[in-house]
Amino acid sequence: MDNFEKLQTIFREVFDDESLNIKREYSAADIEDWDSLAQINLIVAIEKEFNLKFNINEISALENIGDMLDLIERKLNE
Repeated sequence: MDNFEKLQTIFREVFDDESLNIKREYSAADIEDWDSLAQINLIVAIEKEFNLKFNINEISALENIGDMLDLIERKLNE
């Protein structure tokens, strides 16, 4: 499973929607239940799945799912 597929699984779990298909350009505005609590749950789940830690500056710079995926891949390669 590649990183995008792992992220897809996390989004489906956090939003409890098996039919949810994310796209790199999606942001909170594109997913109905994506609020501040969902954002926290997403970050925690992503950190756990990928064994990473994000800082507040990294998180606040994210504009969409593509940015999130790029950040994950960048941190995995550090």
